[in-house]
Parts: sequence; C-alpha cells; structure tokens
Amino acid sequence: MLLVALTGGIGSGKSLAGQYFADLGAIVVDSDQLSRDVVERGTPGFDEVLLRFGDEILTNGEIDRKKLGAIVFADEAARLDLEEIIHPLVRRAFEEILENADESDIVINQIPLLVETSGADRFDRVISVVSLLETRKERLKLRGLPSYEIERRIAAQASDEERIEISDYIIENDGTEDDLLREVEVTFEELQREIIE
Repeated sequence: MLLVALTGGIGSGKSLAGQYFADLGAIVVDSDQLSRDVVERGTPGFDEVLLRFGDEILTNGEIDRKKLGAIVFADEAARLDLEEIIHPLVRRAFEEILENADESDIVINQIPLLVETSGADRFDRVISVVSLLETRKERLKLRGLPSYEIERRIAAQASDEERIEISDYIIENDGTEDDLLREVEVTFEELQREIIE
C-alpha cells in the first residue's frame, strides 16, 4: 500500500485534483470531510467543540462552520484549540479507513494543513497542488468569500514554498481543468510504478 498526502493552499485546486485521483482508482480520503464528520451532532467531537466555543457557533443545533471559521481564523489560540480537538479524531477515523484497504491500493489523504500540523512524516509520499496567489484569490472570490476573509485564510496557512519543500510531487494548477487532469494522470502513473517496484 502506498500512503500519500495531497496538500495545497485554499483555492489551489487540491479538491478537484483529489477527485481526479479517485476517478483514476485511488482511495481518496478528504480530511475536511472527515473533520466535519467527527464533530457532527451526537459525536464526542461535537461536545468538545461546543464546550470550548459555546452555543454562539450553533445554527439550528448544528455547528455553523462559517461562524466557527470566523472565530478561529481571527484568533490563533482558538484555531490551535480547535485543531487539538479535531486532529486526533480525524487521524483515528483515517486509520480505520486504512485498516479496510488492500495492500495494492494507493490511499491519498487530502489534507490542507499538512505543513502546519507537521504531518508529512506519516506518509510515504507527499503531493502538493500549487497555484499562483492571484489565481487562488480569484477562485475564492468566485466561491463567494469576501476579500478580507480570503486574505486571513491564506495568511493562516503555510506558503507554497513551505509545501514544495516537503513534497515528492508538485502539481501546478494555473491552467484549465484538463491541464490539471493531465498532471494528475502523470503523477498517478508514477505512484502506480512505485507500488509495482
């Protein structure tokens, strides 16, 4: 089994790259989705987050990610507290997925905060999706994020240079979706070769 981390800054296109890897046959795990799952209503994670951040983060009894995001991206101590709650729960959920995978599988964990959590050493390979800052900002505007929120989120994350430093493969995503698909295909073929060898 080859255990791969797929990382990239917000707006880089790592989610689309992850989708392409899944289409090609990799087992792709979205850490963002896992981090939502582990704090769903009724889970121990939900209770822990509520205990730390209070009822003001709720909308209709559910954790409102926008409200929580506004708090943690404005306050580093709050962000670290949230990560301390969520990261161990996500790691446990990911380990369960690994237990059910085959030895010949390529398992890709889509993990935005790989550099920030010093998590690269848990993987056999690291892939970073990188994109020009202006391109990323443009994509995020199209998603409806206000400029001040875009700046804040980008500032809270590692730089592309820091990601490149820990990466075995770099996927540049400044072109079309077809260009990205081609880059993913080339990378996937190389990963498959590694498993065979």
